[in-house]
Amino acid sequence: QVQLVESGGGLVQPGGSLRLSCAASGKIFGIHDMGWYRQAPGKQRELVASITIADTPYVAEPVKGRFTISTISRDSAKNTVNLQMNSLKPEDTAVYYCNAGVVPGPGLRNDYWGQGTQVTVSS
Repeated sequence: QVQLVESGGGLVQPGGSLRLSCAASGKIFGIHDMGWYRQAPGKQRELVASITIADTPYVAEPVKGRFTISTISRDSAKNTVNLQMNSLKPEDTAVYYCNAGVVPGPGLRNDYWGQGTQVTVSS
């Protein structure tokens, strides 16, 4: 069984910063892409940023320009992924979810999700 555990959410004022972390544990042979998604009330879950096994980052359009390429990082040796969020706006308020494409064994791949961490941007 694989678990993803997020941390780092909370309440921040507009213009502030937060750093989210996610750690994967369990039966892990390897991890392909890792990413962060978010879901605001009444909206669909959307991709925020992702990073490949080769450490190639991608930042989605809704946050591009505020969340730079250096925003998402991973440590493949520790199976962790981090998301640095700067210049936060109230519209960034959402539950943020960690996602990982985990290889539990040769020739296998499953997508796993964390339980989510609340980010609230408000004065």
